[in-house]
Amino acid sequence: MEQNFTRIVLFAALIAVLGLVPPIPLAFGVPISAQSLGVMLAGAVLGSWRGAAAVLVVQLIVALGLPVLAGGRGGLGVFVGPTAGFLIGWLPAAFVTGLVVERMRALPVGVAAGLGAVLGGIVVMYAFGIVGFYLVKNAGLGPDDARMSLGKATLIMAPFIPGDLIKAVLAGILTRTIARYRPAALTSRA
Repeated sequence: MEQNFTRIVLFAALIAVLGLVPPIPLAFGVPISAQSLGVMLAGAVLGSWRGAAAVLVVQLIVALGLPVLAGGRGGLGVFVGPTAGFLIGWLPAAFVTGLVVERMRALPVGVAAGLGAVLGGIVVMYAFGIVGFYLVKNAGLGPDDARMSLGKATLIMAPFIPGDLIKAVLAGILTRTIARYRPAALTSRA
């Protein structure tokens, strides 16, 4: 029990530390950050429930106002901004990533982790992120105002996918390395 708690807190800290890597701001309000790599790794290394718990810890400290998100952001306001969908999507993204690694035992761990990172850390996270971006951009518009379509929101987010594919590959490589040199630390396959 104590080891699980320690691992969860360590991965929460990793996600927070990755927020210190300077984000690349884009004109429409969604920065490119390294934190999604931490979310992918939390699921791939810790497994579905522990990975989701690590993300929940980060979400709670963000809600309390600690500036641990990329760009030094924190507080309840980030849960209603343009990146809110991505932030909310972190939890199911880590869970799905971990679930894939747990269930695909026939695959080498690095491949399962990379595939899990694509499914959880890209497909699931983008589903939440795109819908969140769409909702925020259309919030408060009157019936005569121009609305953003879900398709346009998707097109705006599409340029981020290649970078996230690189993060998914890194998550697979790092998970494989952990499995090789510290197999007991890989609780997703325990």
